[in-house]
Amino acid sequence: MKLSSMDPTQYPQQLAEKQQALTAAFSRFSAPELEVFASEPANYRMRAEFRVWHDGDDLYYCVFDQELKAVQRCDQFLPASTLINQMMAALVEELKPNPTLRHRLFQVDFLSTLSGEILVSLLYHRQLNEEWQAEAAALKQRLSAQFKVDIIGRARKQKFVLDREFVVEQLTVNGRQYKYQQVENSFTQPNAKVAEKMLEWALDCTNNSEGDLLELYCGNGNFSIALAQNFNKVLATELAKPSVESAQYNIAVNEINNLQVIRMSAEDFSDALTGKRDFKRLGDIDLASYQCNTIFVDPPRAGLDQATLAMVQEYEHILYISCNPATLAENLEQLSKTHQIARFAMFDQFPYTEHVEAGVLLTKKPT
Repeated sequence: MKLSSMDPTQYPQQLAEKQQALTAAFSRFSAPELEVFASEPANYRMRAEFRVWHDGDDLYYCVFDQELKAVQRCDQFLPASTLINQMMAALVEELKPNPTLRHRLFQVDFLSTLSGEILVSLLYHRQLNEEWQAEAAALKQRLSAQFKVDIIGRARKQKFVLDREFVVEQLTVNGRQYKYQQVENSFTQPNAKVAEKMLEWALDCTNNSEGDLLELYCGNGNFSIALAQNFNKVLATELAKPSVESAQYNIAVNEINNLQVIRMSAEDFSDALTGKRDFKRLGDIDLASYQCNTIFVDPPRAGLDQATLAMVQEYEHILYISCNPATLAENLEQLSKTHQIARFAMFDQFPYTEHVEAGVLLTKKPT
């Protein structure tokens, strides 16, 4: 990261440049006017990771500055949430005089929420013992006077959890509150306020939808839980076991009764849907009972594989969220043969970087 670029006064110009670049990159697809969803210019990241630097009695966080090609001290971090910045200061003062907790500590990870919960992971280049556990428990008790905090200690082949390995986020979408379990080291949207805007945009795109919804790569149910209100039924797939478990927790806590999540890759689901293979993990799910006119995809950076691309082209409406506009454009080379872009959006999850997330709503062309 380039620390010098993190200037809130320059954010509007940086956002405009991203908007111009994304519009130009998709001009060949005859996309409608780009809808732009900005981030807060500061304190927008809900998670952050820092290396720990030991200098005699001193101890501090550091980051690598790509522009200077050097490690820089980082007592406070502009992109990180206010809660992370508060915890950074409180934690380092607790660690400095504590030889047990600071010995061979090399990294600290923070996962925070808008709901006020925060998870702190301490990573070590040594094995952790009972003395460490006792000191970590005392640390948690002291920090709990000010924070809703849980602590995890990690070393090679070791993991100690005090007392939870997750936080529960609360997002407000069109005035309605949704709760989401977010597990340490599992994927979560880093910019919570932009995540709320993404959910509101997706809801608007699918308003007045008919039939059912199929979602691939559903993660912890972030989108499918909010979108369930716009459909009769929702069937969602996710391969990662921790994400599926979180999705089931989130379905229950949000009292969603028309959503079912199955643990299956998009590729395997394509085979199941076309009848190429049978899968025991589908259990008693009757795929034929779903009348899905809309499919939602939020794939990894590599985009959709060829088989999945062919499958999604069968749907009347395709809602596609992409963390990599380059692979989205590649996928659109095929999708644009059967569908046209009805909505086009940019979500600035990562201010002060080149990264951007894009969303398109595709509708089938008349035959």
